[in-house]
Amino acid sequence: MKFFALIGLIGVSPAYGDPLFQDMSANLPKHVYDGGWEHFVGGGLAVFDCNGDSLPDVFAAGGKNPALMLRNDGDFRFSSVDIPALTGVVGAYPIDLDADGLLDLFVLRVGQNRLLKGTRDCGFQDATAQMGIPPDDGWSTAFTAWWEAGEARPTLAIGNYVDRSDPEGPFEACDDNVILRPAQSGYIQHTLAPGYCPLSILAARDARGRPTLRLSNDRHYYITDGHEQMWDIAERRFLDAADGWKNIALWGMGIASRDLNGDGLDEVMMTSMGDQLLQFAQADGTYVAADYALGTYAQRPHIGDEGRPSTGWHAEFGDVDNDADADLFIAKGNVDQMPGMATRDPNNLLVQNDDGTFTEASVHAGIASTDRSRGAAMADFDGDGRLDLIVSNRRAPLELYRNVTPDTGNWVTIALRGSGGNRDAIGAIITVQSGTTTQVVQHVIGGGHAGGQLLPRHFGIRAAHHATFHVQWPDGTISKGTVAAGQNALVTKP
Repeated sequence: MKFFALIGLIGVSPAYGDPLFQDMSANLPKHVYDGGWEHFVGGGLAVFDCNGDSLPDVFAAGGKNPALMLRNDGDFRFSSVDIPALTGVVGAYPIDLDADGLLDLFVLRVGQNRLLKGTRDCGFQDATAQMGIPPDDGWSTAFTAWWEAGEARPTLAIGNYVDRSDPEGPFEACDDNVILRPAQSGYIQHTLAPGYCPLSILAARDARGRPTLRLSNDRHYYITDGHEQMWDIAERRFLDAADGWKNIALWGMGIASRDLNGDGLDEVMMTSMGDQLLQFAQADGTYVAADYALGTYAQRPHIGDEGRPSTGWHAEFGDVDNDADADLFIAKGNVDQMPGMATRDPNNLLVQNDDGTFTEASVHAGIASTDRSRGAAMADFDGDGRLDLIVSNRRAPLELYRNVTPDTGNWVTIALRGSGGNRDAIGAIITVQSGTTTQVVQHVIGGGHAGGQLLPRHFGIRAAHHATFHVQWPDGTISKGTVAAGQNALVTKP
């Protein structure tokens, strides 16, 4: 069943301050994502609350260096926490695999992936075998998860990059992807083929309103025969021309998904080399590319005299000025030293205007780093209602920025507590209405580039003093309520 929302109306609104961030990177211990060609990609960040203090904590991939767990001690102070020593880490995603109320980490690696089970106060134990995760020796670069009806544990989809054992590789040597389905004991592995070297996977409702896997694939290694893919979860098949699916070939890096026009259907941003492709969902279940004038293609560096194309990685929507219009951050950076691509490639902060267009704001905001950025996350690290930013770089330290934008709008957050095994209600749809504006967000795990977050959902609400919310739970039941500006609503499934 398709889910539709009221269309947000644009009216007279107060002026909001231009986004501004304070560099707090010195507050982090030194950590660098590094390594050989197997770590040209990756460098993901997992952001979640690992000790129940309502402050987001951070797990950072290290590549050849050990991964790092950072506990948020408040006031933008972070301390490293001992975790099982892991190298070869590409990225990670937070997930409560066993519904014990403590978030776990699915860690993507070059080699055996790991399931780190969360314990108290940001501790973790390697529970890969305990949880029945099948052994593997691939090069995993993408992850997403969802709960099938009646299942206590999630189904996991893992995207594998190049098959390193193929003697004819690395070109045209993309590995098969896998789906792990819960069984009576552990998980059963199923092959998802053909694989075209995905760097991001997202399980979410598509333009048809159906649960679907979107795979963004890197044509650098599949060369000619591959393309972006959509896989219908219920029917267990790839979409084709009969479904209105048009094959598109990208240097696919990351996926960001958000309803931008209030019709209840998510638009999808896919990062790449050159053009960053934003697709608008259509009522007939198809997608069309955004008009160039919208300002989202971000195909070349926006500062300096560098004329070569950009390379986009992690992309994420978030409202940095709380004006109820989702903005877009894109991490940029050369793969390593590719001569045909920009070497000094600043990150993008594309601020959405009331008319739906986007304006580049990263220079004024103070976040136009030209390091080789990879993973990133926008999260409220200090609890002041403004989304802050953390960025992971290849061969350069982590960057941390505090949002100090003046004159922002009001905000609310919505946290969900599901029932049964799906404790975080993954697959729910949250609708928030404030004044004449309606925002719709799918609560999902996946997307990004090698990392994501699992936190209460943040909504800017302009000058409104409260917002009403509507939660469609994964089983279709509905909860409704009201939350005051500046407050978090914890919505529990009846």
